[in-house]
Amino acid sequence: MNTEALHRQHSRPGVVVTAVVLGWPIMSSPVVAQTSDAPSSVRAQTLVRMVRQDCGSCHGMLLTGGLGPAITAQALRDVPLESVAATIYHGRPGTPMPPWKAMINEAEARWMAERLLAGFPTESAR
Repeated sequence: MNTEALHRQHSRPGVVVTAVVLGWPIMSSPVVAQTSDAPSSVRAQTLVRMVRQDCGSCHGMLLTGGLGPAITAQALRDVPLESVAATIYHGRPGTPMPPWKAMINEAEARWMAERLLAGFPTESAR
């Protein structure tokens, strides 16, 4: 199933909507597989800052919720990694959640999703 199909599947009303509408669902396992497409150290720091600042402007600076729902590992524990990455990359049509595909590629969206599922690092993390 491609990411667009997963995105449509997980945007249906009634499918963990309260936790997912503006957030990113994750797998129930605390262990998240790492991709081989990891960004460089410098790019990773940029992506961490993006999540902390840009995503944090709606989801709270600690990602514990604000205008948008919490996007912590605990809050996202029951939704697949692919859905998290699709939400980051494609956004959620009909909601304030914008697509970030103009600023990141799909591998970076997946990397960000993996970090969210594992517990997002601080800005100083590499």
